[in-house]
Amino acid sequence: MLERLTKSLLEAPIFKRGEYNYFIHPITDGVPEVRPELIREITGHIVRIADLEVDKIVTVEAMGIPIGIGLSIICDVPLVIIRKRKYGLPGEIEVSQVTGYSKSQLFLNGINKGDRVIVVDDVVSTGGTLLAVLQSLKVAGAIVKDVVVVIKRGDGADRLKAEGYSIKTMVDVEVSESRVTSVKRSENGLGK
Repeated sequence: MLERLTKSLLEAPIFKRGEYNYFIHPITDGVPEVRPELIREITGHIVRIADLEVDKIVTVEAMGIPIGIGLSIICDVPLVIIRKRKYGLPGEIEVSQVTGYSKSQLFLNGINKGDRVIVVDDVVSTGGTLLAVLQSLKVAGAIVKDVVVVIKRGDGADRLKAEGYSIKTMVDVEVSESRVTSVKRSENGLGK
């Protein structure tokens, strides 16, 4: 299971962004191309494992979008995309995002009090983005039924757990200066 994902991660090129060894991959960067069979494998796995008794799927611009759209089509559940641009719509919630290499603002629209949601995203490394998203959903009054992230790198998932959030990941990766050195199925239930 997850053979396409594993193989593609092991073949991913690396570049340095400051001190961070960044892997380039279709699911995390949209390059070189996002293959339908990879999205199908990932979303099919989410469908088998996640709690999808939800009113909305929530993801973050930009690379959560392919996963969110695939899941939305399969489950016939609306998709809410947390955007990088302010729209000024009534009830818009501003989210401060801090990752291992950047700071920015994100904007949440389309969530109502009592909405049951699943959050899906491409990667968790520091946990900064997901923590901000989960806090904004709490402010909006949403009920987070599940959080599913394709790739775990670093201690971000542990940071979220320490904050009281439960997160499922598919694979854990380790990266050196020259390559992805390890791809293992996550032990928290989703990757098995």
